[in-house]
Amino acid sequence: MRVKLEYGRRGLEVELPDRNVVGPLNLQKTVPLADPHQALWEALAHPIGTAPLAVLAQGKRSACILICDVTRPVPNQVLLPPILQTLERSGIPRANILILIATGLHRPNEGAELVEMVGEQIVRNYRIENHNGKNLHEHTYIGTTPNGVPAWIDSRYLQAELKIATGLIEPHFMAGYSGGRKLICPGIAAFETIKRWHSPQFLEHPKADNGIVQGNPVHEENTRIALMAGCDFIVNVCIDEARQITWLGAGDMIQAWEQGVRYCEQIVKAPIPEAVEIVVTSSAGYPLDTTFYQSIKGMFGALPIIKKGGTIIIAASLSEGLGSEEFQQTMRENPDLSEFKKRIIETDYFVMDQWQLEELAKVREKCRVKVITQGIAKEVLERCYVEVAPSVERAVADCLQEYGEDAKIAVIPKGPYVLPILQP
Repeated sequence: MRVKLEYGRRGLEVELPDRNVVGPLNLQKTVPLADPHQALWEALAHPIGTAPLAVLAQGKRSACILICDVTRPVPNQVLLPPILQTLERSGIPRANILILIATGLHRPNEGAELVEMVGEQIVRNYRIENHNGKNLHEHTYIGTTPNGVPAWIDSRYLQAELKIATGLIEPHFMAGYSGGRKLICPGIAAFETIKRWHSPQFLEHPKADNGIVQGNPVHEENTRIALMAGCDFIVNVCIDEARQITWLGAGDMIQAWEQGVRYCEQIVKAPIPEAVEIVVTSSAGYPLDTTFYQSIKGMFGALPIIKKGGTIIIAASLSEGLGSEEFQQTMRENPDLSEFKKRIIETDYFVMDQWQLEELAKVREKCRVKVITQGIAKEVLERCYVEVAPSVERAVADCLQEYGEDAKIAVIPKGPYVLPILQP
C-alpha cells in the first residue's frame, strides 16, 4: 500500500505491507464550504449568541484582533478582510486597529512568513504586532484564579475597546480542542501565567487530553482566564485534509466555539476495533512539523491506539531544529524521563517549555518512538529519547521483525489533526 504522509510542504510517500495495515485513518469525509467568503459575511451579520460585529463595533474607537501564529494553518487571508472592512465601516479608524499575533511563548512571525500568513495587502496596510510572553511589563495583571494561576494578559489587547479572536478548531493534546479561548490563554498570556497553567497540577490530570472538554482542567482554567480578560467576538473555522474551510462560526466566545467543537469531533474521530503494535504517523506537515517540540503532538495523538510496548513511527521535517533554547536546556538537564517526571512533580524545578517534555514522557511510558527526518542530525536526535530510522519502510520492517509478521500497523497520514479512538 502506498500512502502519502504529511511531511514538510510536499509530503512523503511511503510503501507499507497491505496485509498489516489498518486504515489509513483520515478525517471523516465532508464537503468544504462552497463560498467561504459569503459564509463569513453571513456569520458576521448573524453570529451565535451575540450581536452582529458591525453593531458591537459601533461607537468603539479601537479594536484588537487576535490571530494564531505560524504553527496553525488558519486561513487568515479569508477571515481578516471582512472583519477589517466591518470594523472600518462601523467607524473604527484603521490606525486604531491592531492585529496581534497570539504567539504564546513561541517565536515572533515576521517578514515573508508574515506575508504568507495574512497576505501582502494586510501586511502593507495594517498594524501587526507579535505578542511577547517573556516581557512581563507588556502585560497587565487581572487577578488570580481560584486554582492559584496569576492572570497576566497582553496590555494591548486589554486596552482595546473591541476585542476579537480568530482561530482554528482542531484536537489539542492538552486542552481537548484548540481555538476559542486559547487565543487569549496561552496566546497572549505572560510566562508567569503559562508557567502555572502548564504545570503538573493541570497536565497530569487524566482528562487533560485530546478531544476531552468536559472535566478537563486545562480547558476549564484557560476558559476562566479568557473570561476574566474579556472577548467580544470570535471567528473560528474547521478545515479538511486539503485545508479548505468546512465549518465557520462567529459570535460569543463560548457558544460559537462549542458549536464548532461539536462539528469538529464528528469529523476528526477515526475509530479502529483494537489497539495495534505499530502506528505510522506524521506531525501534520508544514507548519506544524518544523520542530521536534511541535512533533510531539503527532506522537501523543497516536497513544489511544498503540499497545503497551508498541512503537510509534513518525515522519516530521524538523526543518527548524529541536525548538526553543529552553526546551533544549530541559532535555540536556534531564537525560532520564522518569526522573524528570519525578522532579517536576516533587520539586520546584521549572524551565520554560518543559510541558512538552512532560507530554513526551507520557508517550515514552507507554511505547517506543522512531523518527524519520531530514532536518536534524542522527546523533542529535538520539539524545531526545527517541530512535532514528533512515526511512519509514526500514522502521516498519524492523518492527515487524520484533513484533511478528502478523503485527498490525495503523496509519495516520495527517497526524494530530486526526483523533484515533478504540471502538470495538
